[in-house]
Amino acid sequence: MQKNKTYARRAAGAFCKRLLDILLSLLLTLLFLPLSLLIALAIFLRTGGNPFYGHRRVGTGGKEFTVLKFRTMEKGADDVEHTLTEEELAVYRLEYKLPDDRRLLGYKRSGDGRRCFGALLRRTSMDELPQLWWNVLLCGNMSLVGPRPVLREELEQHYSAEERAAFLSVKPGVTGYWQAYARNRACYENGERQKMELYYITHRSIWLDLKILFRTVVAVFAKTGAK
Repeated sequence: MQKNKTYARRAAGAFCKRLLDILLSLLLTLLFLPLSLLIALAIFLRTGGNPFYGHRRVGTGGKEFTVLKFRTMEKGADDVEHTLTEEELAVYRLEYKLPDDRRLLGYKRSGDGRRCFGALLRRTSMDELPQLWWNVLLCGNMSLVGPRPVLREELEQHYSAEERAAFLSVKPGVTGYWQAYARNRACYENGERQKMELYYITHRSIWLDLKILFRTVVAVFAKTGAK
């Protein structure tokens, strides 16, 4: 009897979460549609290429899927072995990002990795907008809130086997606990990112999701977005 109640509670929670994802992602997609069109046009005019970038990440159950974003880097930037120096590659492999990335759109000189067009899209999280209608609304392989979708090598490098199983038991999110409450202060090197991801997985609820969504908006407007 207790097992049936637990199953029913989890099923109800999953249904409510998916319903919230559908309603909010549809609303946000419509709200940001004019801005999304302007961003896509700006990227196309700047590069003459596809304004979208799809990258493979590992999701629920270990199944890989494509995360869609607005392109913030020049073409071929994902070939890190050939586009980064040995020093940059060493830094990149610590957190899978660079503090001053010269591959970003609009980068011209040292320091532009914090202020160029590509950096602006990242800092304000506007590069994530396509995930609302593609990954959350249409494909359903992401939730609005959940662990950050990661590369398989990230998962294997920074989490134990037990932690990986927990990580892959839930849908990845457009935003999450560490992005909302710590942003760039939580990283792999200090262990805070892993700790906060696992905290969310253990304590996840609709109420926590709503608090994270609110905090994400606050963080973006406070200009503490991802760098």
